[in-house]
Amino acid sequence: MLTRVAAPCILFFAIVFLIFSASPYAKGRRVNIALSNPEPKAVRAAPGDKFSWETITPSEELIWADCYADNQCARLKVPLDYSNPDAASAAIAMIRIHSIVPHNSTNYRGPVLINPGGPGGSGVDMITRRGSQISTIVGPEFDIIGFDPRGIGRSTPRASFFESRSEREIWSSRGNPHTMSMNASADALPRAWARAIIEGQLAGERDDGSLRFINTDHTARDMLRIVQAHGLEKIQYWGFSYGSILGATFASMFPDNIGRFIIDGVADSENYYANEWDNDLIDADKVWSSFIDGCVAAGQEGCPFFSPTATEISEKMDKIYATLRERPIPVRTNTSFGLVDYSMVRRVIFQALYAPYARFPDLAQAFADLSAGNATALFKMSEQPPFECAYDNSGDRLESVLEATFAVTCNDGSRILPGYEDTVTHYQKMSETSTWADVWEPIRIACVAWPEFPQKHFRGPFVANTSFPILLIGNTADPVTPLWSAHKMSQGFNGSVVLTQDSAGHCSISGPSICTQKYVRQYFLEGTLPAPGTVCPVIGTPFPTDDVQISTDAQTVLSLSAADRNLFEAVRDLATTFDIRFPIGL
Repeated sequence: MLTRVAAPCILFFAIVFLIFSASPYAKGRRVNIALSNPEPKAVRAAPGDKFSWETITPSEELIWADCYADNQCARLKVPLDYSNPDAASAAIAMIRIHSIVPHNSTNYRGPVLINPGGPGGSGVDMITRRGSQISTIVGPEFDIIGFDPRGIGRSTPRASFFESRSEREIWSSRGNPHTMSMNASADALPRAWARAIIEGQLAGERDDGSLRFINTDHTARDMLRIVQAHGLEKIQYWGFSYGSILGATFASMFPDNIGRFIIDGVADSENYYANEWDNDLIDADKVWSSFIDGCVAAGQEGCPFFSPTATEISEKMDKIYATLRERPIPVRTNTSFGLVDYSMVRRVIFQALYAPYARFPDLAQAFADLSAGNATALFKMSEQPPFECAYDNSGDRLESVLEATFAVTCNDGSRILPGYEDTVTHYQKMSETSTWADVWEPIRIACVAWPEFPQKHFRGPFVANTSFPILLIGNTADPVTPLWSAHKMSQGFNGSVVLTQDSAGHCSISGPSICTQKYVRQYFLEGTLPAPGTVCPVIGTPFPTDDVQISTDAQTVLSLSAADRNLFEAVRDLATTFDIRFPIGL
């Protein structure tokens, strides 16, 4: 059970918008606080949108063009190599949700830059999908700015070492280790290592000279250019997951340029730059336990995978694993087909650990079906649109591809020993930390044969007396950025405060907490930090439980002001449609 610590927070009961609707597992009069997704997940705006980024000429000044309905887009020209700024250039794709408050108003508070994580995540995609909710939280006084970091998505040059989408798809379809458990078979780990050798060779052979400049150091410098292009010197920023590494890097490099600065879902930057990746999973098993314990507490009506004890649920999971190891299940849907095997189940579970409110109910139903021999629901949780060769070539330049993750992580991190036995040793060490090492190890393996570029970029130390204190946010049970990391990183930034959210999931927006998001808003608007040691609750659970809790949550929501209900609706939508990945390939 997650610890419920009372916080000195006057907003203790603020969260979660109430919609009375029948629970999908309800009987009789049971009512569910609507933490299930009320609408289909928004699709990415990239290839299908008629807006063409090529109509915008990169410029050192921000020239905004209408795009994606009511938003504006720009391409900022920046140096490819900041040590030689007069040579080649890069172009950073940006999207803006304009403040409701006019820019000439004294109440206008400037832009807030958003990074969704990754490495490899697209800020443009995040804003087209979730920008309205982010804007509601931060407030109408601010512009919300998403950007694709250099090498990623619509920014150019882009990290890519395949000659075509087809070549990338064919290679990925031949046993992509990022979709496999390293425990799936005896040769899973050595195959992942061998594939990384090929990918490292491709990266070196097909590099046009730009690859070495795709790193966090240069992206931090790009962020400063974005701020300066707005005529400002101090940044306002909210970075999630890998965005915490980018944020810690920026704050350490440019401590005098900090205005309002939040890092949310905080990774250990020292461990990241050391290319170790071995302390990220400290709390991952705790999140998985929250699924099991939550299912037990919810009962048969609230969790279709219910058993009376956690031990019995674990035993059912072991049976599912053993069955799929022996014989995968073929699935044919109306849009695609494939096999549900051990690796797919492990990957789907691990993705669900990021977003309990969005995924735990569906996961429980999929397991119940799977126990009965029906794998369709589980397959749909991992289903991807079918690959189409007949594709506008320009669309390829809009996609965030896995090579971008490789480029940032491998360029940033220390060189790792390329020998297979060293990979085995690292995997064994990581396995001692968490049972989820089998889906996390491939991130580091990708760097075993990376080209040996000079490593002159910033890699610490992460110590700074920033011009304004930083706010760090961590969950009590985060699968890949444990709360411990937030406290460690806070020690290096004078005056910073860690705000704890008492929930399972990745980053604060994976759980519905008005308490947390009101602190976020107060920090951006007023510069107010929570008291050290503050713990924010969430309302509701991923599973419906008993009538007493539902009634209590209902009364809490009904007591909210109209403004707080509007805030909760944004928080609820984020939690139940949460899709941040760390890194993008998982």
